[in-house]
Amino acid sequence: FSPFRYTVYNIVQYRKHTVYLSILPQSYDAVEPLDLEEFLMSQLQGGDSALMRELGDFPDDDLEVEYVEKECRTVRHSVPDEGVELDSHVKDCVQSYTQPWLMVKSPSLAVLSDDSGRTLTSSDFDLRSGLTPDPRVDGLLRFSNHDDLDRFNLEARQGNRHADLFALYPPTDEDDAVEIRPIPDCPKEHMGDRILIRCQAIRFEIDIEPLFATLALYDLREKKKISENFYCDLNSDQFKGFLKPHTPQTDHSTLSRAAIFSITYPSPDIYLVIKIEKVLQQGEISDCAEPYMVMKESDSAKNKEKLEKLRSQSETFCQRLGRYRMPFAWATVNIMNVISNATLDRDSTDSDSFNGQCVCVRLGQLPRRNSERFATMEDQCNMSAFKPATITINTFCKQEGDRLSDEDLFKFLADIKKFSSLHRRIKTISGMIKLDVTPVHDNPMACLSAELIPVKPVAEKNLRPIKEVLEFPSSEVYVPHSTYRNLLYVYPQRLNFVNRLTSARNITIKIQFMSGEDPSCVLPVIFGKSNGPEFVQEVYTPVTYHNKSPDFYEEVKIALPARLTERHHLLFTFYHISCQQKQNQTGASETFIGFSWLPILSCDRLQTGQYCLPIALDRLPVNYSLHSPEKIPPQVPPVKWMESHKGVFNLEIQAVSSVHTQDNHLERFFTLCHALEGGATFPLRIREEKIPENKLEHELKLSIISLPSSRLEPLVLYLHLVLDQLFTLIMQPMVIAGQIANLAQIAFESVVSIVNSLHNSQELARDQQGRNGLLATYLYWVFRLADSPRDLLNTGPDGVLPPTEGRYSTMGRASATTVGAMLLQSRLRSSSNPDIPAPHSAEDTEVKNILSAKGYNNPGCRMSTYVDSSSHPQRSTGGTRPSNRKQFHEELALQMVVSTGVCRENAYKYAWFFFELLVKSMAQHVSQLEKQNVPRRSRFSDRFKDDITTIVSVVTAEIGTILVKQKEMEQAEKVNISLAFFLYDLLSLMDRGFVFILVKNYCNQMSAKSISMPTMIGIRLEFLRILCSHEHYLNLSLYFSSPASEPASPCPSISSQSSSSCSFQEQRILGLFDLSQEFKQQHYLTGLLLTELSAALDMESEGSVDTHRGKVQRKAINATYSLLCAHDLDQRCAQPEVRAKVATLYLPLVGIIIDSINYLDFTVSEARGGKNKTGGSDEDPDNVTPINQSIAMAIAGNPFNTLYNSVSLLYQSAKAVATLSAETSRNLLLCFLWVMKNAERSLIQRWTVDMPSAQLNRLLELLTICVSCFEYRGKQSSDKVSTQALQKSQQAKMQLEDSLLRGIGARGEMMRRVGGSDRAGQRENLRWRKDLTQWRQTNDRQDKTKAELDQEALISGNLATESNLIVLDLLETIVQAVPLADCKDSVVGGVLRVLLHCLTCNQSTTFLSHCFSTLRALIVKFGDLLFEEEAEQCADLCQKVLQYCSSHEDGNRSQACATLYLIMRCSFSSNFSRVKMQVTMSLASLVGKSEDFHEEYLRRSLRTILAYAEEDTEMQNTPLPSQVDELLRNLNSILSDTVKMREFQEDPEMLMDLMYRIAKGYQTSPDLRLTWLQNMAEKHKNRKCFTESAMCLVHAAALVAEYLSMLEDHKYLPVGSVTFQDISPNVLEESAVSDDVLSPDEDGVCSGRYFTTGGMVVLLEQAAELFSQGGLYEAVNEVYKIIMPVLEAHRDFRELGSAHHKLQRAFDNIIQKGHKRMFGTYFRVGFYGAKFGDLDEREFVYKEPGITHLPEISHRLENFYSQCFGDALEMIKDSKDIDRSKLDANKAYIQITYVEPFFDDYEMKNRLTNFEKNFNLRRFMYTTPFTKAGRPRGELNEQYKRKTILTTMHAFPYIKTRINVIQKEEFDLTPIEVAIEDMQKKTRELAVATHREQPDAKMLQMLLQGSVGATVNQGPLEVAQVFLNEIPADPKLFRHHNKLRLCFKEFIMRCGEAVEKNKHLITMDQKEYQQELKKNYNRLRENLRPMLERKIPELYKPIIKPQIRFLSFSILRECECAFGDRM
Repeated sequence: FSPFRYTVYNIVQYRKHTVYLSILPQSYDAVEPLDLEEFLMSQLQGGDSALMRELGDFPDDDLEVEYVEKECRTVRHSVPDEGVELDSHVKDCVQSYTQPWLMVKSPSLAVLSDDSGRTLTSSDFDLRSGLTPDPRVDGLLRFSNHDDLDRFNLEARQGNRHADLFALYPPTDEDDAVEIRPIPDCPKEHMGDRILIRCQAIRFEIDIEPLFATLALYDLREKKKISENFYCDLNSDQFKGFLKPHTPQTDHSTLSRAAIFSITYPSPDIYLVIKIEKVLQQGEISDCAEPYMVMKESDSAKNKEKLEKLRSQSETFCQRLGRYRMPFAWATVNIMNVISNATLDRDSTDSDSFNGQCVCVRLGQLPRRNSERFATMEDQCNMSAFKPATITINTFCKQEGDRLSDEDLFKFLADIKKFSSLHRRIKTISGMIKLDVTPVHDNPMACLSAELIPVKPVAEKNLRPIKEVLEFPSSEVYVPHSTYRNLLYVYPQRLNFVNRLTSARNITIKIQFMSGEDPSCVLPVIFGKSNGPEFVQEVYTPVTYHNKSPDFYEEVKIALPARLTERHHLLFTFYHISCQQKQNQTGASETFIGFSWLPILSCDRLQTGQYCLPIALDRLPVNYSLHSPEKIPPQVPPVKWMESHKGVFNLEIQAVSSVHTQDNHLERFFTLCHALEGGATFPLRIREEKIPENKLEHELKLSIISLPSSRLEPLVLYLHLVLDQLFTLIMQPMVIAGQIANLAQIAFESVVSIVNSLHNSQELARDQQGRNGLLATYLYWVFRLADSPRDLLNTGPDGVLPPTEGRYSTMGRASATTVGAMLLQSRLRSSSNPDIPAPHSAEDTEVKNILSAKGYNNPGCRMSTYVDSSSHPQRSTGGTRPSNRKQFHEELALQMVVSTGVCRENAYKYAWFFFELLVKSMAQHVSQLEKQNVPRRSRFSDRFKDDITTIVSVVTAEIGTILVKQKEMEQAEKVNISLAFFLYDLLSLMDRGFVFILVKNYCNQMSAKSISMPTMIGIRLEFLRILCSHEHYLNLSLYFSSPASEPASPCPSISSQSSSSCSFQEQRILGLFDLSQEFKQQHYLTGLLLTELSAALDMESEGSVDTHRGKVQRKAINATYSLLCAHDLDQRCAQPEVRAKVATLYLPLVGIIIDSINYLDFTVSEARGGKNKTGGSDEDPDNVTPINQSIAMAIAGNPFNTLYNSVSLLYQSAKAVATLSAETSRNLLLCFLWVMKNAERSLIQRWTVDMPSAQLNRLLELLTICVSCFEYRGKQSSDKVSTQALQKSQQAKMQLEDSLLRGIGARGEMMRRVGGSDRAGQRENLRWRKDLTQWRQTNDRQDKTKAELDQEALISGNLATESNLIVLDLLETIVQAVPLADCKDSVVGGVLRVLLHCLTCNQSTTFLSHCFSTLRALIVKFGDLLFEEEAEQCADLCQKVLQYCSSHEDGNRSQACATLYLIMRCSFSSNFSRVKMQVTMSLASLVGKSEDFHEEYLRRSLRTILAYAEEDTEMQNTPLPSQVDELLRNLNSILSDTVKMREFQEDPEMLMDLMYRIAKGYQTSPDLRLTWLQNMAEKHKNRKCFTESAMCLVHAAALVAEYLSMLEDHKYLPVGSVTFQDISPNVLEESAVSDDVLSPDEDGVCSGRYFTTGGMVVLLEQAAELFSQGGLYEAVNEVYKIIMPVLEAHRDFRELGSAHHKLQRAFDNIIQKGHKRMFGTYFRVGFYGAKFGDLDEREFVYKEPGITHLPEISHRLENFYSQCFGDALEMIKDSKDIDRSKLDANKAYIQITYVEPFFDDYEMKNRLTNFEKNFNLRRFMYTTPFTKAGRPRGELNEQYKRKTILTTMHAFPYIKTRINVIQKEEFDLTPIEVAIEDMQKKTRELAVATHREQPDAKMLQMLLQGSVGATVNQGPLEVAQVFLNEIPADPKLFRHHNKLRLCFKEFIMRCGEAVEKNKHLITMDQKEYQQELKKNYNRLRENLRPMLERKIPELYKPIIKPQIRFLSFSILRECECAFGDRM
């Protein structure tokens, strides 16, 4: 029991949950860590400083602060115009949107070399090397010195090895990857899916005037306009000339004809609406549209004059009214339908056109998805990957003058969707709009933003611009602002002049944006339309002809000034337009109607929303801009208002601004904060209220508290600004009205509340760790300490000054105590607001204790230290804090510590946010003060360290509390992960010894909790995995101080007694492999991780917790695996000496794995056969059955599991073991192999020397498992891989790469944890990159190309080779240490077992050459020992080597030949006879069992061995060459026998006969006979003939029993084969082995492993199992009758229990399946014809599986022999005797007859059960019908029958499935005897059917129908009429006549019983059928009555003789018959 293991016990109940608790030993507690900083300094100052610096000097791993300039989409930032004085809030916004990102990163890392990513080639792993046939192995006998031989083999093994073991291994499952923190995407402006719409043509039938188009997107489902307007026109230069007087200039930006629209929420109901306007002219819209509807350009000849007139009129109107527009027409298309079709029809050409109406039709048929608000379109289209399409719309709708509003438009669209066509009432105009639609991925050239700023890339030449159209998303978009945008949209909606008695009918509105009331104050901030100025001062709405209450659809887009005053307003001027110029009118066409206005600001807040304004008729009031028109004060003279000052003008104002929050809470908060910056005049006005200076603090606190109450969307939009401002308040106390106001606590609570709100929102995304994405983004990119030096020194872009210390001009400083007291007094508490903390509850006892211990039990007892600079001018030198200002990290930590109630609960629930906030502020603190040169421990104050300690303790307590309650487990895991990452980051910033103490506290605090073991280990493990993934983990673990070559104290800083004694050194070496306290103290993180691994593996099986336990074990193993994988692929560990140091760090892992050997599971191929097998290549690798070690060792040639005997008792008494999964076991074993590969060889050697024998055996066992685990599985290739599968594979790969770069995949983040990705400008951290390995990521076989599958097979082979070579290295190390050890015999045997197991598995040629070299070295060094002590292993060795001698690979044969010759040579002096026997047996076994055995290769190998013997000059004078020659001749003769066997591979019976003959031939050679019996058993088993296979093993066991009975005389042993005759009498043939033909003492005879009591038991147990498989459960009992005495004598109660259990199972099967079992079916098969050779005229009985029909066996034999004889084969269809004279001599005949077992009457008394009637069968019968006339069938009175009884040589079942017939008897039955037999059979069937326990009605009715049916041919009535109608004339037939009469009497009685029985079985609908049966039965009985009552008088005459004492048998029989007659 190792000191670091522990046991799980003491089950207790906690509430209603059953929790498994453990009383943990002290060793599980985390030890006290070293003072790392001091240790490093002491190490670097003394000792081998050069080496220490090279290996262990810590890199400068401080988290670096880096500024990254913001990527700007446009050529310049969107900022306010220069020279404008901005207010504080706008300044903050602009600075926030333009300042660089501040990121905290790890420094750049060493990049791994490209070597590990190279592609493997076939030369690395070649199964077919081009060696010449059978070359001799060079220098086979060269080395006389063992050391030289070892050195030579070592150099050969080390050549061409793979340095990176893990590069050959497939990556672990992503579920098991270490938790990661994805790097959030850089904040950027929100954009939806973008599409480019280019206007190619707008045409009508006639072209007479300029037209203007407006495009916009509308969402019908949401009834919302979702984009701003895009204006374009395609007018010719001629028409543009018409408008020249009204177009002062044309700016380039207005020439755009293409626009980029953005769609955030795709919906099937998004329509593109195109509105067409024209210049205002006289007449209604219908009048103006009429020419377009009736005229065509094609009729130019007819309409030429009219068209010219129309153009002339148009020119006149343009020149006069060119600035005014009128609505004309509109068209629409469902844009999503276009995209959908373009996505589905990828093969359509670019010119595919869509008719507008057709599109609508198709869309109308799309499924509606009303269930969710925003259904994505992904199932119909791909917004980003559709094919460019062209839309052609051929129909316009005429605008209706009274239906121009958006509400009317949505009604039109709904009708179009509903009816799939335009409504009849809508008048249409023919024309054409042609639009190109393209997906947008990158910004096109010459693109302009919504603010008309050029977007990168800028066009080099003057291209026509493309405009980005601003989206109005249909739902909220939760993306914080990142660019300055300040736009206002004005929508005039309706004007009501109906009640005005004027002629004002053609009404337009002039809209202007004014900065004052003077006309000159108009600002050019309105965006122009197409082909005109970029910005204009005024805009006119379109005119609806003769309409007093027109609707408007105009959109006016305004760029708002950055600084707005109370004078800024919108001015609306209303005009009547005279369309027709009167004769005397020369002035303007406008007639003034009135004014209205709208102030932009109301109480300093931007005005947005719906308004209804009154209209002033004559003039504007004085100072009108200061008031809204509704609330204008009384004027003198009074103002005239339309409709008595009622609102008659409806409009809507919308703002799209990143400056104006449009939220009351946010505006109030920002306003109050900026009031503190100076310059504010009191009382401060906020909306309607005025705040005096003395109320400022109170109001500010209220505004801070109410911040989380803001609406979610504005809170998210201004999140960065809000958090920045709150953190400023936390850090800097403020002086308000001369009083210090410390708002830190209340600001902190507000932050916590906001964090809680964001996490709880369902609308916002979270990453896999539950982190809110917005907050993560803010922390990573945005957060910075206020007033950092960079901010102070640099101005922002465009000259905007960043804030400086001067901002806080009203602030002062006061002492901490004053501030603390004031804060407590002013703190607001509210019982109704849950976000305001409350006092501690009773549940917080543990946390309270932690706080009290630190002095934090009072929330206000401590504040951060800062000193009033006026009272303390001297800077304090004692502390590390600056004296004049608080440090943010200190204040934040303090607030976390002193928080209470809900605030504390949420702060720790979302601790990740505050942890990352702390880390980033600490990193900036270190960076700002340039403290890198300051010792780590002096960077932060002791009080801050205390705060951190408290925070970690409280968080740990929170985690533990959740885990104990077993609720919200996921929450506990997330908090645990965030705590781990916090300490991970602290390792880069703080004193690392201090961080280790925090880790220790965490571990011990968790251990103290009452948590179930799997849960606790799992949670601690996840924590440690994250810490161990630190980039400088190796340095932190002090790997360089591990003693590799020196067996000194592993911890130089820990004093230990020194001793020069060898035993002490042994203890030190062994100690390196133990998880000792010293190790855990020095290598802190490694020690903790290995402790968790050890604990996880040692957990007991706990019922329902088993699944959790398995997950924890997998996680523990994969954590270690990931670490070693990282080291293996890390360029910094590339040097061998560094790797040796790293491997030494993991030596305790080896001890843990060896101790955990019982938990391992591994898989092996079903088919073994060495090199040539590809075991299971066609099987799904996931379905390979795991097998246990015992079976594996049996496969490896160790059936008794002797390898484990020395330690088996330890495990028999151990706890219940739940095996690890195969994959997890492989991962663990790979870790073991990596350590063994890289650890220093001398250290391993000394370790194995010192190792106890039992431990060494376990190590060898572990190596055996490694070999099985990493066996080569073969190529799983598929020649045909579909293109779709390939595309799917590539797509999956792209998605994977994308997810890796985005940080989605867990494995992907590994490479970026400390390095980041290229997008952020960092170098990739390739340490965790799995794409450096040669394994592909896809696991689905159908997704892989053939090349990929071949590559995987290649790499799999490399892995198998490398892992086996590592095992071989270790075996050599162990063997070379053997002379120093005391237990060399068992060690050598154990090593040999592992090597043999290597040969059993599929191996590469490369490995086999080295393996054979090691084997030969072993034979040379320990030959005598092996041949004497390891006889069983030597037998296996001979078999394996001989197997490779038959390999088709030249190299393998060459190595095997050399090895086999060396075996013969080394054994010649002492054990050659045994080796000869073993080689002979091996060959017999090989040719009998192996499927892919190559005879020609084996012959060549035999010749090669002979050549070795002839060329061996040293042995020429010895008998060795001749002995070898003799042996090889014997082997050659055995090979000859196999040639025949090959010929009959397809005829199993003949093949078994041959094998039987060979086995028979070895009657005097028990070893070989046993081998051939086993071969036969194997063949039978493969054919599913389990009974015959069992019989072979029973014969083999009897053979062993004969041998044992000659040597031993024990009562419990069977008396030779006689004891086995109860199983089968055939076994007696094994008694031929007796002492007159065999001497058991002869060397090499009966030396196999089976010739022991244990061997016999093994054979019998295998036989019993096979009997059970064959359904002969009774035979199982007979077998165990022989086994039981042996087990009882050996007191093997475990095996006895198992045996009784198997017997019980057998008996249960007999009870359950008794009569349902189907035993064999038997056929007589006769062979006739000279072509059959030995088989001619021989008859056999064949045993076939149950329910085999005659045609089946006939077809099988016919198929096989037709291949031999072709058409010469003929099947004889009948069963009559064969007359040879009538057969064709040139043909081969086969006769097959079904036979049944035959028993005499006396036998039937003993054969009662179904089994007994089918076991030990020797006699069989078949019948042949015939007539005297020679026909087979005839009338009843002439039908004879011949019965033939066959007797076989042996009883069935036997060791063969066919047995010779040795005797044949025949007798004939007369017709009346045939009738008697038939009637007896029919009567029996009726009796059985009637008296069944559960009668079968159908069967009974079938029998009755055949018995009493009215018309039955040759039925009972006809039989009676033929044989009973008359008394026979021949007296010899009297008795038969009488017997038949009695049969009929019984038959009619049984029929009556059956009819009555059927009466109770029938259903209601069968009553008529029953009556018919009854009637037929009565008729039959009446017909038979006269015949049955007629007797033969002669039989009943009384024969009276005086003094008769005895009655003859015949008289008794007559009496019996007479008595029966009277019955």
